[in-house]
Amino acid sequence: QVQLVESGGCLVQPGGSLRLSCAASGFTFIMYDMSWFRQAPGKEREFVAAISWGGDRIDYADSVKGRSTISRDNAKNTVYLFLNSLKPEDTAVYYCNAKLRGPSGVHYWGQGTQVTVSS
Repeated sequence: QVQLVESGGCLVQPGGSLRLSCAASGFTFIMYDMSWFRQAPGKEREFVAAISWGGDRIDYADSVKGRSTISRDNAKNTVYLFLNSLKPEDTAVYYCNAKLRGPSGVHYWGQGTQVTVSS
């Protein structure tokens, strides 16, 4: 059974930081590129960051570039997203996505974790 379980979402003050985790199970983690997306109320889900299976390719959305770090631990089947200098506009449900390498298009989503940036 494929599972992606996000954690680490919380209420944080502007300017603060947090680390999100996504624990994967039920599939061969190292075969998948991993990404984070987010969806704010009333808005479309948007890309945040991505990391290739080996960690050698990393990409960030312009909105978080310079204040976020994505990483993965293939031994723990976990991907992380560290966010700092948080802004109210970072408030969203953050989702983990796993995409199988190659052209198959197979991918999985987690259930999401809520991040709220507010004073």
